[in-house]
Amino acid sequence: MNIAPVSTGTATADSSRMSVVICAHTLDRWNELSGAVASVIAQDRAPHEIIVVIDNNEALRQRATRTFVNATVLANTGEPGLSGARMTGVDHATGDLIAFLDDDAVAEAGWLTALIESYRDPAVLGVGGPVEPLWRTRRPYWFPTQFDWVIGCTYDGMDIRNGRIRNPIGANMSVRTDVLRRTGGFSSHLGRRKLGFSVSGKARTGGKAESCEETEFCIRACRLYPGGYFAFHPRARVLHIVPAQRATWKYFVNRCLVEGMAKATVAGLAGAKGLNAEGRYVRQVLPRAVAEDLMAALSGEGRAAARAGAITVGFLLTAFAYARTRLMGFQLFPGRPETGSQTL
Repeated sequence: MNIAPVSTGTATADSSRMSVVICAHTLDRWNELSGAVASVIAQDRAPHEIIVVIDNNEALRQRATRTFVNATVLANTGEPGLSGARMTGVDHATGDLIAFLDDDAVAEAGWLTALIESYRDPAVLGVGGPVEPLWRTRRPYWFPTQFDWVIGCTYDGMDIRNGRIRNPIGANMSVRTDVLRRTGGFSSHLGRRKLGFSVSGKARTGGKAESCEETEFCIRACRLYPGGYFAFHPRARVLHIVPAQRATWKYFVNRCLVEGMAKATVAGLAGAKGLNAEGRYVRQVLPRAVAEDLMAALSGEGRAAARAGAITVGFLLTAFAYARTRLMGFQLFPGRPETGSQTL
């Protein structure tokens, strides 16, 4: 069944009300959180509302409540973690559209306007845009741009076709409110097993592997809304702050392992078609990047060999974690029953 046209009262580009949800959990990123909120307030198109959700940190909630007078500050009332915090924001949002911005991201001028433009097409379920790294230190010479997903950014070789993507990056993502609510939103069970790996080397919420919530949600949403898709708008840009501790081999290794585990579970839920983008990335993007870097190394660019090595190691780590998870039958989050197709 094809997706139905947008009905009267549902968001269009001209009449939409965009709620912005920003989730935070630590006082250590107070300056970054303040910058994220300020970047939304400074938009040329005012948001319908700003909702700041604090995950399990009462001191942070109190400080945010005192400081962000232009925002609604809430405590996470769902499962601990990012998914539960996001869904707390969804539950309280009154806009037709909801945009998610990370607490360590900064929205560029025109971000909201660009996101909203794509909703002129009633088949659009959600919209994302470029997420560019803002390094606190110099970018490591060995860090390949094809692996910028490790730091939560768009990356060379990302599968964007005719303005469509499988899923936006969570730091810069918007969705129709009705779609979020009817599908059940983001799974709070992603990565609840303690598998021995963590994203940052520092366990949070019981060693939860925080990865691929957006991928699983978008695949599920497109199944429930046949004909619907997620759009990519190149002018809906945000900058994602990359602190020094993420510019390390330790973080790179941990993040590749977590990604492999999470993608194994996505494959179990969605089947082979769910990872078509990853298949193209592995078959085409990575071999071409390694070949180009090796050629550059032979021409005298010494750092190119390090990038080729990082690509190879990153792929092997991700593939190992993927295969291990599939073979051992781990499931990072349970599948959800699908009750049939939805219409907007």
